[in-house]
Amino acid sequence: MARRNKIIYWIVTVWLSLGMLSAGIVQLMKMDAEVDMMIHLGYPTYLLIILGVSKILGVAAILVPRFPLIKEWAYAGFFFTTAGAVISHLAVGDSFGDFFPPLLLLILTVASWYFRPEDRKVGRSGRNL
Repeated sequence: MARRNKIIYWIVTVWLSLGMLSAGIVQLMKMDAEVDMMIHLGYPTYLLIILGVSKILGVAAILVPRFPLIKEWAYAGFFFTTAGAVISHLAVGDSFGDFFPPLLLLILTVASWYFRPEDRKVGRSGRNL
């Protein structure tokens, strides 16, 4: 069972990391499609820089060994960012195709958090930072 959970964790976490890293890079580059989407959702475009940097730092926090408390904050950030994106798309009446990518990242975030090994949980390894 533990081996199965570890395999699930790494598969899900790699997909989550790739998704967040690519989204972060695209947001930092302020690609036209991203700028148009932010305007469509009613957000200022400077938010793209904040989100891009946060996603890249979050990926680093989740992948680097140790520091379980920082990992918890990264997972929380991913959860609120992706849940907010899904809610924003629903609020403006977007189609399923528009909110599916953040929904998928939300599911991957929850799955990665749920299946994380004991040494990546707060209070389990004796170290919280």
